[in-house]
Amino acid sequence: MKDNLVKYPFKISRLQRRKLNGHGSFLVFFTGLSGSGKSTIANSLEMRLFEEKISTYVLDGDNIRRGINRDLGFSPEDRSENNRRIGEISKLFIDAGCIVLAAFVAPYSKDRIHIKQTVGADNFFEVFINTSLEECERRDTKGLYKKARAGEIPNMTGISAPYEIPENPDIIISPTLTIEESTGLIFENIKHKLFL
Repeated sequence: MKDNLVKYPFKISRLQRRKLNGHGSFLVFFTGLSGSGKSTIANSLEMRLFEEKISTYVLDGDNIRRGINRDLGFSPEDRSENNRRIGEISKLFIDAGCIVLAAFVAPYSKDRIHIKQTVGADNFFEVFINTSLEECERRDTKGLYKKARAGEIPNMTGISAPYEIPENPDIIISPTLTIEESTGLIFENIKHKLFL
């Protein structure tokens, strides 16, 4: 089948879309355990960027699994496919000239590396939300850890499935920081990529 596919040469380039929007386009990838604060901080950063009139879109793990990835479970293979699709979706948004804010557990290093390769290293900014398992379990905002400890959820990252800590994230967010402090720190670190 691959032999029958031909890439269509679009007339408008990524650079032209960036110039039209007046800012760069890239992926800010938030990774960390469930309940670490990924989505909360991603949404806070989106509000900050929106105030700057920057085109953004948040890709959230639960929301994506309700639609595009609803056919996937939580086996290692399905997790990898989930993240492969996230990389491809992010690449489309980057081509469209948007800042993509993706909040996913993405427990395997190989999958995060694959996403970086898919969008391009220059278009990838990795944020590790370094909240401990103990703190995530204490928060347990979705009740997932309680269910996992009771044996109701198999393949729960941090409990019955591994989480591979990023080796060289672009930034590490400590749980001691407030949402506002975390947002400001990330914004300051991506500012050089925002403006053309």
